[in-house]
Amino acid sequence: MDLPRLQAAILIISDTAFRDPSTDKAGDILSDIIAIDGNDQWESTKRDIVPDDVFAIQRTVSQYCDGEDYVNLLITTGGTGFAVKDNTPEAVAPLIHRHAPGLVHGMLQASLEVTPFALMSRPVAGVRNKTLIVTLPGSPKGAKENLQAILRLMPHACQQAAGGDSRKLHSGGIEKLEEDAGVRSNKRQKHHHDDHVHSHDHTHDHGAHVVPKAHTRPEDRPISNDPRAGPTSRYRESPYPMLSVEEAVSLVLAKSPAPEAIHVPVNGSLVGHFLAEDVEANDPVPAYRASIVDGYAVIVSETGLSTKGVFPVASVSHAAPGEISTLQRGQIARITTGAPLPPGANAVVMVEDTVLRSMTDDGQEEKVVEILTDQVKADENIREVGSDIKAGEVVLRKGDEITAVGGELGLLASIGKAEVMVYRKPVIGVLSTGDEIVMHDRARPLQLGEVRDCNRPTLMAAIKGWGFQVVDYGIAKDKPGSLEEHLRNALRNVDVIVTSGGVSMGELDLLKPTLERSLGGTIHFGRVNMKPGKPTTFATVPLKTSDGNPATKLVFSLPGNPASALVTSHLFVLPSLQHSSGKQGRHGLPRMKVQLEEDVRCDPKRPEYHRVSLTYGFNGLLHATSTGGQRSSKVMSLRRANGLLCLPVKEWTAPKGEIVDALLMGGV
Repeated sequence: MDLPRLQAAILIISDTAFRDPSTDKAGDILSDIIAIDGNDQWESTKRDIVPDDVFAIQRTVSQYCDGEDYVNLLITTGGTGFAVKDNTPEAVAPLIHRHAPGLVHGMLQASLEVTPFALMSRPVAGVRNKTLIVTLPGSPKGAKENLQAILRLMPHACQQAAGGDSRKLHSGGIEKLEEDAGVRSNKRQKHHHDDHVHSHDHTHDHGAHVVPKAHTRPEDRPISNDPRAGPTSRYRESPYPMLSVEEAVSLVLAKSPAPEAIHVPVNGSLVGHFLAEDVEANDPVPAYRASIVDGYAVIVSETGLSTKGVFPVASVSHAAPGEISTLQRGQIARITTGAPLPPGANAVVMVEDTVLRSMTDDGQEEKVVEILTDQVKADENIREVGSDIKAGEVVLRKGDEITAVGGELGLLASIGKAEVMVYRKPVIGVLSTGDEIVMHDRARPLQLGEVRDCNRPTLMAAIKGWGFQVVDYGIAKDKPGSLEEHLRNALRNVDVIVTSGGVSMGELDLLKPTLERSLGGTIHFGRVNMKPGKPTTFATVPLKTSDGNPATKLVFSLPGNPASALVTSHLFVLPSLQHSSGKQGRHGLPRMKVQLEEDVRCDPKRPEYHRVSLTYGFNGLLHATSTGGQRSSKVMSLRRANGLLCLPVKEWTAPKGEIVDALLMGGV
């Protein structure tokens, strides 16, 4: 069988090699094995080195397995023993969607034939998305033995993991698979093995391929807790890898739907949309030669005769439409700003350069006017046809925003556009969750344990302020049925759902399991290395629209604490909405330099987004003043907050006067 060439990657997990890559010996050995023993089925071998750190391991594994450029096979080496810092199984196992215990057994068996100490290894193997992951020992000898034991089987496994047709792959039976892989079973030497293989052949002959099925063990479950299992079975530590803010935003943008072009009438509903095509003028602006001053249309002689003198006023040209008589030599016509130039006229004299000599008998009209200057030139004070906009000229470009300032809307109206093609703006639903949450405007006093819902009004105000339509989906209780019902109802009617609460480690934090288990969604990240907002969750849910077409809806599940919810909405929800609305360039809040008005202490463990009030100072810089205590539940920290300081992970207090980065959330 001609197998397609596959992508492999090697991840070395070692503090020592991370500090000094020259100390790594296993990487080169594994690369050579793939090149020599890989039967020319591997396209390339990528390589990375990370320290013995769970988050670093998980972050790199996710990068190799998630997204369009995934590798078919990811091999890790190191960290599978019993040493205190051997954390590879603990880092990798929660990321695996389907475990492969057979590969683990095969590797251990191969090493066990060499030394009994092979039993001291703790490998794991399995599939994440379309990538097969295998963890090998850190010793070059042990890693080599383990990889050689399974390498020839890997192309077949990777093809299946990537979605290959199992019926075609197994059409020749086990013996054909062994021949293609270049391996031999022991069935020709051991009779009971022959019987075993025959049973497999029989299965394949009937076209039924036996695959592992998920069980109730934690390693076989979806990554989230099973809400039916009760508090004693919940995770004590989040199984989700910790992503940086930058990594999380990149994932959000990668998974957000591409902009959809629609036709919209040229009126106030256009404000906030981005154009999906260039806009050309059908007609020139102005469409006729017009005066740019109030005065008198005249005929300037081509022979240079002066305009100075006394002239009868033959007609009047107003900006209002109407018939205009042809001007004859020796006559002038009164004209107003913007009015069309009478046929025959070729210049306009300002009213300031004239005096009235006589009027009609009824005193209502000018009869004779004297022009006091002889300096007027041909085409003076005239706006030519198309001098503002030429016919066919591109007046607005694809990606331009129709702003509330009004200039773009006025421009479209001036060229007679009835409708234009723009990108559709997504509709967002907002939902609060929690048994303790009650309506903020409820009349009766709070009972013990109740909390007024401030997140939903806050998030809805922010989303409206960004220029998007928002739908209120109320409060869902911490019960699987209630939460699922609210989410299903919202998914049918909006493009994006923003929830708050229910994403931490409590037994009633049901957002993640409901999204995965009940709605068939995919959680792309469940933790972000930031303060506030660590448990922020982003997921996609596939469904079919009312007309049967497939669609993907986004769900942003934000933390329940008010500051966390607002900060994470600006950092993650806003860029997604801008992307799907067709905004070009950088997405998210504007970043700028600000000067501190006071000392601000950094967090030594997580990057912090510190709420501040930004004002302009006398030195032209924006000055930042902290809004007070930054605890994520502290609502007062949101008062007057129009900016977020971007503070690094550091044992450091930024002094007053220091220049730091900040994100602008609102007007200054």
